[in-house]
Amino acid sequence: MTHLRISEAARLLGVSSDTVRRHIAGGLLRAGTDDGGHRVVDGADLARFVREHAQAPDDGAAGSARNRFVGLVTALTVDGVMAQVEVQAGPHRVVSLISAEAVRELGLEVGDMATAVVKATSVMIDTPKGIR
Repeated sequence: MTHLRISEAARLLGVSSDTVRRHIAGGLLRAGTDDGGHRVVDGADLARFVREHAQAPDDGAAGSARNRFVGLVTALTVDGVMAQVEVQAGPHRVVSLISAEAVRELGLEVGDMATAVVKATSVMIDTPKGIR
């Protein structure tokens, strides 16, 4: 079973450690202590919390893909027929290779809001070293 320190849980949630402590004090998250006496949150409990409080991006789009990251275009490289588009969506950097024609049709420029749509069949999963 994975246990996360308050600071790790805060980083994963994109909030401050104080916010996680308030969630614990308010009964939204349960906390225990590890062998070193540090307060920890159970990974499964944090996953439940995230799922219950998740909000779908409000980008006005509809489609079959469930993985949508609304963010800001931070870099754009157009080279011949292909283009590389970088979108910063909160703490997540999403990089896409699309046609240069699509970039022109969308009118994409650095600083524009955009939604990166990821089809789940091509998403890889890694775990940090030392887990389990």
